[in-house]
Order: sequence, then C-alpha cells, then structure tokens
Amino acid sequence: MSNLLAKLLCAGLVMVPLLASTTSASAQAYPPPYQPGEAVPPPPPGPQAAYMVWQPGYWRWNGVQYVWVTGHYVHAPRPAAVWVPGHWAARGGAWVWIPGHWS
Repeated sequence: MSNLLAKLLCAGLVMVPLLASTTSASAQAYPPPYQPGEAVPPPPPGPQAAYMVWQPGYWRWNGVQYVWVTGHYVHAPRPAAVWVPGHWAARGGAWVWIPGHWS
C-alpha cells in the first residue's frame, strides 16, 4: 500500500469494504454500541508465538445492524510491526469505519 493511500485511509478520506463482509463501510446514521470488555488470551503456543499480534474485536455493519467480530491473533507481516486497530468515527453527521492497518 502506498504511503498516500495509507494516510488517506487513516484520515478517513478513503473507505474500503470491511473484511469478511459483503457490505461496504458506508456511513451509518447511528454509532456502534460500546466496545465490550474483551479478554486477550495468551498467543498460540509454538515458535511463531513471538510474531503473533492480537487484533482486537470490533463492531461490523452487516447492512442491517452492528455485529460483534471477536478479536484474534494474526502473524505480523514483519518484525516489530504494530497493529493500529480500526475504529468508527463521526464524520459529517454520520459514522464511518476507519480500517485498521499495520505500521
């Protein structure tokens, strides 16, 4: 991903489809529910554990309502990569999804 695209995504100026969703991240009229408390389990055992990063859960819009997507571990794309979680933000009187990204 280019630096310009990453900056536009972070600023909320570009919206992309939500992962594992058939609907786009279009603006919603009302905010998502509060984030539930989510216990972070230990990473999976094995030599890869040092490279696993927790991606927290989030509220996904399924076209009708918000649905909770549980957090999970993923393999980092490079050493010392940091996952910046996605979030919902109020923009222009609506709520839009700002996707997470690696930094």
